[in-house]
Amino acid sequence: MTALKHTLRPTLLALVLFGGAAQAALVPPQGYYEGIEKLKTSDGNFSCEPAPKPYTGALQFRSKYEGSDKARATLNRESEQAFHESTVDITTLEKGVSKMVGQYLRDGRPAQLDCVLGWLDRWAQADALESKDFNHTGKSMRKWALGSMSGSWLRLKFSSAQPLAAHPAEAQRIERWFAKLAEQTVRDWSDLPLEKINNHSYWAAWSVMATAVATDRRDLFDWAVKQYRVGINQIDDQGFLPNEIKRRQRALAYHNYALPPLAMIASFAQANGLDLRRENNFALQRLGEGVLAGARDPSHFAERAGVRQDLKDLKMDSKYAWLEPWCALYQCVGDTQQRKHSMQPFNSFRMGGDMTRVYDPSAEQKK
Repeated sequence: MTALKHTLRPTLLALVLFGGAAQAALVPPQGYYEGIEKLKTSDGNFSCEPAPKPYTGALQFRSKYEGSDKARATLNRESEQAFHESTVDITTLEKGVSKMVGQYLRDGRPAQLDCVLGWLDRWAQADALESKDFNHTGKSMRKWALGSMSGSWLRLKFSSAQPLAAHPAEAQRIERWFAKLAEQTVRDWSDLPLEKINNHSYWAAWSVMATAVATDRRDLFDWAVKQYRVGINQIDDQGFLPNEIKRRQRALAYHNYALPPLAMIASFAQANGLDLRRENNFALQRLGEGVLAGARDPSHFAERAGVRQDLKDLKMDSKYAWLEPWCALYQCVGDTQQRKHSMQPFNSFRMGGDMTRVYDPSAEQKK
């Protein structure tokens, strides 16, 4: 059994916000206020690569599980290759923005900031990713990309170094674009039947939450929390998500994949005076404990899913980046804390970059 302490005392910031005006400005967790580690006025060897071409076409992409049965768990290598080829510009943008934001917050080189703003501004001015012609994989790419970009953007917007202060026009265009993508994401993922609400909906909610804080949109914040609650209330007493159990041999992997967006939403809600940790009898904690136990011994997941589990993803440290916000919500101790430290630092572009620097900076400094 994973040893955890219930730490339910709100932060001082949360108390101030909770007790203050209902329309207080939305804020991220404290770690997003980080400054620049070592300010370097020269650009050194940094060279800004050309921005990937803005994707303005139809969001119609093949699924990597094309041809699979209803479990959607058998990989189709041919369609996976086609998917990667057709979405390469989008993922290049996601990964590039995350990487450059991280570099800038370490080095503070002006060229790094100019480059990331240039990339995002080019896509914003092209109205990229806004197509209404999409399939399930296409709308999934839209919300993944939005979460990556808004998550990284928050580290610039709220940094104590205030790097965006000298770039108001670009920042306004980029945030306006984020808001449009978030509004479309809300339309894409609203009002689904309960049996269709799975990790995709949680990732959509995370992208909207990140954008809500980046643009100070309370309506988007409320939608993200609503989707979180739908998801968290599906977790049963044993810590299983029924719609992820359906993924058969990948049930454990998809439980693990559901954790990053849920943990991030709960973390951001807490920063704004809304404590979601108790929801459904500490269901988020139960889900995390179940996944960690399953990674050690997957027999319970195999029994519940009715098939031996594919553990490939569970052997990659980066797949546990959710431990950073989760351990900030539920104070990790003992074996869980040791496991987290052994895998740090965690860097996930879909969560917004270097999560260890955001949530556990002292651990990163020790590496």
